[in-house]
Amino acid sequence: MSPAERALEHVRARSTGRPLDRTLRVTLNFHPERVVAALADTGRYVSQFVTGTGNGGLTAFAGGDRWRWESRIFGGAYDDAPPHDRPVYGGLNFRLRPHGASPRFGSAHLRLTEGTLDRTTFCYPDSVLEPETFGTADRMALIEIARADDRDLLDDYIEAHVHGPVSLETDVEALVLDPSYRGTKIEDAAYSLPCSVEWHPGFRLDVDELRRHADYRGRRYVDLGVELAVDGVLTPKMIGDARDRYDQQELKKVWHLLARFGR
Repeated sequence: MSPAERALEHVRARSTGRPLDRTLRVTLNFHPERVVAALADTGRYVSQFVTGTGNGGLTAFAGGDRWRWESRIFGGAYDDAPPHDRPVYGGLNFRLRPHGASPRFGSAHLRLTEGTLDRTTFCYPDSVLEPETFGTADRMALIEIARADDRDLLDDYIEAHVHGPVSLETDVEALVLDPSYRGTKIEDAAYSLPCSVEWHPGFRLDVDELRRHADYRGRRYVDLGVELAVDGVLTPKMIGDARDRYDQQELKKVWHLLARFGR
């Protein structure tokens, strides 16, 4: 068995429930500044173990937290696997949100094909919390569990792990972008990809509304968001345009404010 096959079998043995509704889709959320150009170059979406970057904790290395969580969830299947063989992370869009299942991790997303469901495992809540409930496409009790839970909007997702390569040509229905990227190099790169391009309704946050939420991530991130805003409005592109001038972890907190209160 390959590491992916061993991981799938390990999670399936720990899962319960009825088969998943096959009309549901897994989405992979990300910030397009970091990803779309790489997608155009390689035609594949790869994990943090390959890129060394991400929108959550940066612990994807041997012995790091991400490595340890994967070892626990997948029964050690990937402990000795090369980075390109490891799964990529997304969410099951069971709430049918146009912004994707887990916009906490970015304004853009890839919507995967139905066929990828059969090589995807799921957990709830996020793997950072060391969950005890798991699912596969043929054993999916997590939706009922998630619907009965009461979590913050940014934490309200079923985590998905797609095992095996994710090819834009064969595994992706569409790249879905925020409208703030219309007329940009990101749009140009997107239309060069071998998949459809779509646009969701967008994230926009007035600075007056932003100032009302200093208790969410902290006053300093509200102030930074106000600084980045143009004409009193903050959008994903404005945060992306600042990536070379500010610490990425600080920009992440500003994004959380926009993603939470600017839909």
